[in-house]
Amino acid sequence: MYNSFELNESVRRALDQYSQSLIKIAFAYLKNIADAEEVAQDVFLAYLQKRPVFENSEHEKAWLIRTTINKSKNMLKTGWFKSRNPVPEDLGYLPKEENEVLQAVLALDKKYRIPIHLHYYEGYSIQEIAVIMQSKPATVGTWLARGRLLLKEKIGGLENEEICL
Repeated sequence: MYNSFELNESVRRALDQYSQSLIKIAFAYLKNIADAEEVAQDVFLAYLQKRPVFENSEHEKAWLIRTTINKSKNMLKTGWFKSRNPVPEDLGYLPKEENEVLQAVLALDKKYRIPIHLHYYEGYSIQEIAVIMQSKPATVGTWLARGRLLLKEKIGGLENEEICL
């Protein structure tokens, strides 16, 4: 069990280390940076409140990602989220090629979008994604393959299997 100082240090370290990744994961679900940042805040608040004990840093990261996914899904289910007309994100700050790829990824159905994000942006293996998404590795592999095909159709001309995400 953590004492208050250790818990605060642990959360501060996790915040520094993982906050950008969690915002990106939430953004992949919500397609809105403000909502993604809100979800990330909620995840760290849950960390402070629940005080989970982790076996190692990978266990901590997996918990944070799973909590981010769950909170993002919960936000998508809320009535106000469904009934609003969000302002499209201005991704003009990205280089043109990167913006095109990100727009194509965000246009995918979430069953393809999330595994692609976790694999290419976060560097997770198929087996790790299967655990995070509570699915079978073969299913995740299929989602990645189909997502890559859809991306290839949308943006075309990808010379190899690796998408420059």
